[in-house]
Amino acid sequence: MTERLLIWVLLGTLIAGCLAVLQPFIAAIAWAAILTFTTWPIFLWLRARLHLSRGLAALIMIVMMALVILLPLGLIAQSGLQNAANIRRMINEVLIFGLPPAPGWVANVPLFGTTVSDLWNHWSADLESLRAAVHPYLGMAAKEGLHILVLATDGVVRMGLALFIAFFFFLYGDGLARHIGNILFRIIGAQADRLLGIVGATVRGAVYGILSTALVQGLMLSLGLWVSGVPNAAPLALAGTFFSLVPGGGALIWVPAAIWLLSSGDTISGLALAAYCGIGISIADSFVRPWFIARGAHLPFILTLLGVLGGALAFGILGVFLGPVLLGVGFILAEEFSRGAPIASATDIEAASRREAQAAAKTIAALRRSRGS
Repeated sequence: MTERLLIWVLLGTLIAGCLAVLQPFIAAIAWAAILTFTTWPIFLWLRARLHLSRGLAALIMIVMMALVILLPLGLIAQSGLQNAANIRRMINEVLIFGLPPAPGWVANVPLFGTTVSDLWNHWSADLESLRAAVHPYLGMAAKEGLHILVLATDGVVRMGLALFIAFFFFLYGDGLARHIGNILFRIIGAQADRLLGIVGATVRGAVYGILSTALVQGLMLSLGLWVSGVPNAAPLALAGTFFSLVPGGGALIWVPAAIWLLSSGDTISGLALAAYCGIGISIADSFVRPWFIARGAHLPFILTLLGVLGGALAFGILGVFLGPVLLGVGFILAEEFSRGAPIASATDIEAASRREAQAAAKTIAALRRSRGS
């Protein structure tokens, strides 16, 4: 008993040490696993159709994923730097030459229109008060912009690390999946295959759902920006498609665009764009994405909806995948338990393995006797 307890303590210490070593790379490993798993059919197709070696097919997959993921990031960063320079120039011009008088429509906006119009006209007449009001926020805006730039750079580095790890997952994915399946079978028994199927279907459904929803939101956003007359609609729609990978991310594009239209005097277009994106894109974000995931994983819609939203709040964009997976596995375990099918213990698994080995030995002996006769 003491020796067994010591073995478990040593094993737990070893696992904790391994997790501590890998902790800085957990997110990259998770992204690599998701990318590898969802694109595995394409990898197999490349090998079978083009008769490529495993290493060459893995390299081609990594290059294609780098183009699909990192190239849009570069385009968005370039567009963001250009827009930041334009915004800085506009702010400098306002602080030097002052604001024009408030448009007449501002005062007609319900609830706060009169207040905003009076404040606008006050700043238009008194340039020093405008500078005093804006100056404290300039440093804050610059600090936040630098923080966003650092986060974007960190995201690119992490994604590059994930692609590097994914290359080795492509090389050794078969053996790794087999070992994981064997470990789960020894822990939970016959339910391992079903749980692995649920995890795989949920992850695949999450990826396809997120990509499909992002494309739908990107098309909707591009249409709204083009109809409302917002300049640079194409790069803004591309950025909106990328931001839509995160729940609510599309608002980073259409909210400033609507504000710009309103400040330019185009009230109808600004309000129409805000209503169109606020309702249409929000519906796609809140219902279409979970519907795709639930359809792929064969899970209840409400469970997937809570998993997507709760996972995103708890773990960020990675939680969009982890949330439905965790709730899906928990749902299956609860379902099995409620049906009176408890998880098999290690002793039961060993007994079943011995029975299977004995049956196989009897079959082999019978075949040998039949050949001898």
